[in-house]
Amino acid sequence: MTGLASPDAAAQMRLDPRFPGVAIHESAYVDAPVVIGEGTKIWHFVHILRGCHIGAHCSIGQNVMIGPDVVVGDNCKIQNNVSLYAGVELEDGVFCGPSCVFTNVNNPRAEIERKTEFRKTLIKRGTTIGANATIVCGHTLGEYSFIAAAALVASDVQPFALMAGVPARRIGWMSKAGARLGSDLVCPIDGSCYKETSDGQLRVA
Repeated sequence: MTGLASPDAAAQMRLDPRFPGVAIHESAYVDAPVVIGEGTKIWHFVHILRGCHIGAHCSIGQNVMIGPDVVVGDNCKIQNNVSLYAGVELEDGVFCGPSCVFTNVNNPRAEIERKTEFRKTLIKRGTTIGANATIVCGHTLGEYSFIAAAALVASDVQPFALMAGVPARRIGWMSKAGARLGSDLVCPIDGSCYKETSDGQLRVA
């Protein structure tokens, strides 16, 4: 799991003078120019391409590729084997599970360059994306939404929505604390209360 490393692996982390307070494993590649916030850890075999802006206190797991020109907010956790392509943006506090997949072109062909057709994918604050989930480009995942493992998201996602299946559909609501809400819409972890609005959205009460 990202962030749990053997003493030998930790010893291979280095402080890069370009990025004060950032720990980077010796096997990682960080192109220039990029911005990386203090307290972020970058693990084995990561490649961060030019033009990226990565926030503070993030954990970037093994074999992750980010960029070019990707924005990652503060306090994000990106688990092993994730690629964040141009057009993907993560707000603060996003969790990307192992081997989840993003795209940035809807109709790729190997013999046709479509770099001018990249579509933006916005992952809003506090969202969780489960292992092996696929996020088709051009959509927004609302605040604190929760994408189940192996789900296929091919449309916009409401805030707090619990999404599962292929294609993904909403099967419930999740609290900010990451608990599935029952019919009373009260979080069993922290007791916070929610309410459904007349247009079918969920809001903090």
